[in-house]
Amino acid sequence: MFSVAETARRVGNYKWTEMKLFEALGGWIATIPELDIKMRLGAHCYHHAWHADLWNQRLPELREMKPERLTVPANDAIVRFIEAMTEPEAPELTIEKLVGVYRVLIPHFISAYTYHRNNTSEITDAPTIRSINFILQDEFDDWRDGEMMLQSLITTPEHVQRAASHQAKLEAIMVEAGGITGPGSIGGASPDGS
Repeated sequence: MFSVAETARRVGNYKWTEMKLFEALGGWIATIPELDIKMRLGAHCYHHAWHADLWNQRLPELREMKPERLTVPANDAIVRFIEAMTEPEAPELTIEKLVGVYRVLIPHFISAYTYHRNNTSEITDAPTIRSINFILQDEFDDWRDGEMMLQSLITTPEHVQRAASHQAKLEAIMVEAGGITGPGSIGGASPDGS
């Protein structure tokens, strides 16, 4: 089971990363030429803003601290991951944009949230579990939508190579980060040893 401090740290990391994803999707809506993808990203953008808001509401309940102090990246590598994920700006790089979100970041969110839900107490932390359950439903739905969008765009061997290359680059940075909440995101030792 997570300590209050560990839960607060993780929730702060979740909020930071959800906000960065919200900002990325919102920024890309203007640069993506495919109208159907623009529309889906608009809905997904809203989901991540709501997730960040849920975590923001949860932070003051967890500790008598200012949420801003806890709303931080897990480590420098996750910052580099977000920078690399948001790097593709050109309109012709929709595949790379979607790969970063739907083949790397969202699967890591699903893993971290599932691990957290499965390793916290329903008695002492039911509000966090409730938030995670709501968020996981969005993450699974968005992951499916994202994969469908990607499959509609990946139609040539060159597209396959672009997607695979970008995914490998981002996965390597995420491995270095240790996941959304750093080492221990889905088990093993976390920064506080829990």
